[in-house]
Amino acid sequence: MFSDRKEAAKELAKALEKYKNKKVIVLGIPRGGAETAYYVAKYLEAELSLLISRKLGHPGEPEFAFGALAEDGSIYLNKNADSEVSREMIDEETNHQTKEIQRRIKVLRKGKPLPDINGKTVILVDDGIATGATVFAAIKMCRRQGAEKIVVAAPVCSAGKEKEILKEADEAFILEKPPSFFAVSQAYASFYNLTDEQAVAFMEKWEKEKNIAQNQ
Repeated sequence: MFSDRKEAAKELAKALEKYKNKKVIVLGIPRGGAETAYYVAKYLEAELSLLISRKLGHPGEPEFAFGALAEDGSIYLNKNADSEVSREMIDEETNHQTKEIQRRIKVLRKGKPLPDINGKTVILVDDGIATGATVFAAIKMCRRQGAEKIVVAAPVCSAGKEKEILKEADEAFILEKPPSFFAVSQAYASFYNLTDEQAVAFMEKWEKEKNIAQNQ
């Protein structure tokens, strides 16, 4: 178990040592992934941004995802989605999350576009992977955007989920794979949901530190 996201992120960053100073792009999946990605990017001295990917939740049970949507429209549906929800429900939830994605881009990235990832190595970072839906949608987006290599990194996920990730990504770095895993919070002694303001604060801190380093 990790004490908090900061401890987990620093351990994860060390596991990614081979990518230090290799001009990779670290993309955090907010909100929780913003904090994790900040420490990873800082250690690797890499470019940092946030890729917005949202769960597509069942009506009345939004935390139970039947898929996910990435900001470029890339959509991932789990293998049982067609039997779980109707096409009308999928379209309705997709439209709803599209609006939330646009809001998050405006707030979390201040409306800026995602950095160009064509031909580059991308490290997708989250604070943990449960259903994996948002990560799978993010991987699809990175493929569509022409990333040369996609690496998924998270402090925790199930062993079974890691195998699924490796079918879609080129590499995965997972620190802990508990045999019974249902929620990301299981892996942390202290865990809370980040607010928009807290996620933005990590991005602003990274920008400030980058500017200081460039001017030295």
